[in-house]
Amino acid sequence: MFWCKTFSVKGNFVVAICDKDLLGKKIGKKMEIIVSKSFYGGEIIDDKRAIELIKRSSICNLLGKDIIKLAIEKRFITKKNIMFIDDIPHAQIIR
Repeated sequence: MFWCKTFSVKGNFVVAICDKDLLGKKIGKKMEIIVSKSFYGGEIIDDKRAIELIKRSSICNLLGKDIIKLAIEKRFITKKNIMFIDDIPHAQIIR
């Protein structure tokens, strides 16, 4: 399960998805990042809905081990597309 929020920005469909357990946490040692409800906390979704939203997105922001694993399995991203904030994987998709 994931937290997901969608936005419309300048004609783009933007999707932000993070692993359910990350919402509200602070991550990063050099640069602290708060996994905020205002960015990720729209609704709880499952794998199937996450795949649908990623397919529809113009821009997609993914944070967490589970959503990154799903995105790799479905070939939305490759391991080369992943950066890490501490040990938390993050990727963006821009079409």
